[in-house]
Amino acid sequence: MTGVNRSIALIDCNNFYVSCERVFNPALKRKPIIVLSNNDGCVIARSQEVKDLGVKMGVPWFKVQNLARHHKIIVFSSNYTLYADMSNRVMKIISEFAPNQEVYSIDECFLDLTGFKHLGLTDYGQRIRSTINRLVGLPVCVGVGASKTLAKLANHIAKKCSIFDSVCNLNEITQDTLDLLFSKIKVGEVWGVGRCIEKKLAKLGVNTVFDLKQSSPQALRKQFSVLMERTIRELNGESCIPLEEIAPLKKQLVCSRGFGIPVSSLSELSEAVITYATRVAEKLRRQRSVTAMVYVFIQTDPFKKKDRQYNPGRLIHLTNPTDDTRILINAVLTGLKSIYKPGFSYKKAGVLLDDLLPFSQHQKSLFDDKEAQAHSGFLMQAIDKINDTMGSGTIKFLGEGLEKQWRAKAEKKTRCYTTRIDEIPVAYCKLPN
Repeated sequence: MTGVNRSIALIDCNNFYVSCERVFNPALKRKPIIVLSNNDGCVIARSQEVKDLGVKMGVPWFKVQNLARHHKIIVFSSNYTLYADMSNRVMKIISEFAPNQEVYSIDECFLDLTGFKHLGLTDYGQRIRSTINRLVGLPVCVGVGASKTLAKLANHIAKKCSIFDSVCNLNEITQDTLDLLFSKIKVGEVWGVGRCIEKKLAKLGVNTVFDLKQSSPQALRKQFSVLMERTIRELNGESCIPLEEIAPLKKQLVCSRGFGIPVSSLSELSEAVITYATRVAEKLRRQRSVTAMVYVFIQTDPFKKKDRQYNPGRLIHLTNPTDDTRILINAVLTGLKSIYKPGFSYKKAGVLLDDLLPFSQHQKSLFDDKEAQAHSGFLMQAIDKINDTMGSGTIKFLGEGLEKQWRAKAEKKTRCYTTRIDEIPVAYCKLPN
């Protein structure tokens, strides 16, 4: 394989949300587990035991409730605070194994191990696995290849083939063995090949990874895109997709939730959108960006066909780009009042920020009040620091409300074991007589 001197690793946590729950309750090991989305709406994570029962990702919870009772499946509400903190711990550990790391998602990252070949990358991968398991308690798989696409594929193989003991290094496999292995893997397992593309490739006789690897990059580029050409080249060991050590800034940020109960009043909808505006403003400042456009929307329940439906939204253009929560709250309230209609039962609301710019690059106005801007920056910084230290919501805006009866359901949510002092796990030991 050309480019075999490159060694890119993909480290991926196995069944991440489920594994996080198991860390703090060892009795859950080997038990069938489901984690539900916001408002306990649908399945977003499954243990292997549940996957073996045929439960699909994203299926509405009400459709599998009977199956869950019959097979004694344990169900949890999503605990994103816990999952995010566990992810940060894992990524910090992984960063100690090589200087060049790209955090790709909450449960996986790429690592450039090109200069570590002398350590034996299969053994090095096992070291990474054992260290994460020892320090955090989460199981991971490691895939190594000459490109990011091959690393993703190697990780898939490490998960599915027990002979690799959770670490697959494609750079150590002979070409003949590699081709045989690829001929048994469906092309849909290749990074970036979704269901739609998989069906189109099948019509061209491309059904396996080996088939795609043998295809002409130029010919498939004409029928698909330059991304397909890069994928084929990467499958042949040519590194075309660089590691992004600094995560690219998001172009949009959104916070939306379904309500735990139907909401009809403007006051409760106002509480909800103020809460969502506050959360999304925190995300905005975290990536050091400002926004010039705010979109607010409300929705009725689409599953209640007999009810009248109303799903409006309003885009608000700001005079100057900002990251100030107070300005964003005023904008979403203005938008909400313009679209609200009484007499409807609303099921969901959300706030989206668009036209994001890096804080240091946005165009400033000649008439900007520099003193007011400095005060705004110090105030937002102080609020964020207190909430980061003392817990989310320690400092909040009065408009968010106190009771929040509309809050999304999370009836089966576990404790925030690692981020709240009053919810840390308690260990008991029996003293000898």
